[in-house]
Amino acid sequence: MILTVTLNTALDITYRVPSLRPHTSHRVTETTERPGGKGVNVARVLAALGHEVTVTGFAGGATGRELRERLATLPRVVDALVPVAGATRRTVAVVDERSGDTTQLNEPGPVVSAAEWSAFQGVYEELLGSVSAVALCGSLPPGLPVGAYAGLVRTARAAHVPVLLDTSGEALRRGIAGRPDLVKPNADELAELTGSHDPPRATQDARRRGARTVVASLGAEGLLAHTPEGLWRAVPPDRVQGNPTGAGDSMVAGLLSGLVEGLPWPDRLARAVALATATVLAPAAGEFDRPAYERLLGRVAVTGEVSAA
Repeated sequence: MILTVTLNTALDITYRVPSLRPHTSHRVTETTERPGGKGVNVARVLAALGHEVTVTGFAGGATGRELRERLATLPRVVDALVPVAGATRRTVAVVDERSGDTTQLNEPGPVVSAAEWSAFQGVYEELLGSVSAVALCGSLPPGLPVGAYAGLVRTARAAHVPVLLDTSGEALRRGIAGRPDLVKPNADELAELTGSHDPPRATQDARRRGARTVVASLGAEGLLAHTPEGLWRAVPPDRVQGNPTGAGDSMVAGLLSGLVEGLPWPDRLARAVALATATVLAPAAGEFDRPAYERLLGRVAVTGEVSAA
């Protein structure tokens, strides 16, 4: 069983319009709704890969109820969300069919009380007793301490559960000090954390700050992984156009599934890049195009130098 934590869950809504133009009305050609938030997206992809997954975090209000109803329809996914008084947020992705570009609108999420945060920590500690790995994903909702992830990382390490952290800003800066097994920033998040726009140097700096492994997602350029075994690059075979929402979450699912399956780094990274690319090609946020994934998997170029990093 794998555990994903989404402290700021969401109902993801995707609108497709012929062409997105400011200051005008638009006719929506297609609407899709999915249970979302980064960790929920990760769970969906892990389940599609055949893994059993438990989802925890917070859910509340009418949006939270709808999210949980939709979550209940997903095979191999167990709902362990903690109720809150506030309403779960919505995120809206507007896809411009003409250009392929996506505009994202994210609500902040509910205010979480001290009592609700304490209740979650109890659930989290209990769940760690029966899982093989945990992913801590996404933004912090209002009301939580900025060091929340650092505490959750340390709790997982104390339970001897490998922990992956995927967040940004001050939550990442504080969280990495908890010494997670893996962090997965994108290029901008990595530069904000380290002050360096040179990915090899920045990933090395992020490791010095506490992460055992740093995997930087570089968009169309694939990823760069700085591991204890060495430095690796993985690049997709083709540039693709589509909706990038959820691509980073699919990358996390690839890395996490490879970890629990004991795959060598080149295979983990190839899976992560193939899943991320196949997610860009999917019509809805937080899903991946399986035929595209299967075509891409054997064509991802992985290069690296094994060393005593």
